[in-house]
Amino acid sequence: MALSAAERAELMKDVPTLEEYWAAHIQSKKELEEERKRSREEWEERRKQAEAEMEEIRRFHREFQKQLDRVDKQIGGLGNSIGGLVETLIAAKLWEKFQGTPYSRLKRAYRRVQVFDDTNIERTDIDILLSDSDLCMAVEVKREPDKRDVDDHVKRMGLIRKYPPAETKGKTLVAAIAGGYVPGEVRDYAHSKGFYVLELSGETVTLAEPPAGFRPREW
Repeated sequence: MALSAAERAELMKDVPTLEEYWAAHIQSKKELEEERKRSREEWEERRKQAEAEMEEIRRFHREFQKQLDRVDKQIGGLGNSIGGLVETLIAAKLWEKFQGTPYSRLKRAYRRVQVFDDTNIERTDIDILLSDSDLCMAVEVKREPDKRDVDDHVKRMGLIRKYPPAETKGKTLVAAIAGGYVPGEVRDYAHSKGFYVLELSGETVTLAEPPAGFRPREW
């Protein structure tokens, strides 16, 4: 059934004209572009803020690392000072600590005796060397020795015997480990290797009593 003109007009009254449709399309594009622009601006702002925060973190890390480096140097210097102090305290009249043993006659003491091989390359050194006409004792000093220090001293003794400094040539060689503090297990381990053990006690140095049957190792 054909629609009348009035009915067709009623149906078309809400349909936009071509001009209205195009105007709406243009407006929609403008709004979309504005939304994209706002999004880009917001993203750029967040990016700049993130970069600024990251640069602040990097700056903080650089400053923190500088402080750590300064502290490391200070601690290293303090450690060296304490180590030198321990060595000085132990070295003083060390031979007196061996009263009642065959080593009380080791009254000549040398500090930092270097050990060179046949090609004149330094292989090790001796912190404290006690000496007599036919006997020497090489003493390794640590603030707080551990078992690895004991093992290192065993190797050192082999080098001293292989490349003897003038003060040790032709002499019987024995060894000791000394420390500001020597843990019990380290003391026992050193004794098992044939080393005497010395330790600071207050303002003096004491010789740790060796176990029954102890025999100092000779090189």
